[in-house]
Amino acid sequence: MTDHHYALDLVWQGNRGTGTSGYRDYDRTVLLTAAGKPDLLGSADPTFRGDASRWNPEELLLAALAQCHLLSYLHSAVNHGVVVVAYDDSPVGTMEQVGQGGRFTSVTLRPRVSVADASMAEVAQRIHGEASANCFIAASVSFPVGHEPTVLVAD
Repeated sequence: MTDHHYALDLVWQGNRGTGTSGYRDYDRTVLLTAAGKPDLLGSADPTFRGDASRWNPEELLLAALAQCHLLSYLHSAVNHGVVVVAYDDSPVGTMEQVGQGGRFTSVTLRPRVSVADASMAEVAQRIHGEASANCFIAASVSFPVGHEPTVLVAD
């Protein structure tokens, strides 16, 4: 077994001068940094008084799941001789709020994959399951991550 370690820095930027003296008295803005990477501006979802122009944790979770699936999928494609020439995704997720807490109940990835040749389409469709099983992020969450893939053949 091999352990991998990740680190970043998070700084809350939302003190308007009175800290958390009241629920409406502070911003939810944060700055995420890591060595050698561009800064990432974060906030809460606008529903929770966040800044809609910044990434919220729920969107970042969707992004992590979609990117992990993509990278696992591309690896599987190489292993199965499938030449992927384009890939995009528009994932959606559902979170239920219960009182002050909540949890995601599901995420659905909707990858659109273009392959180089029609003979690759069936395998390209099938290996989404393999990619899902190999995705470290999907294996780490306690809710279902579904897939609605579309496979196209490039012109």
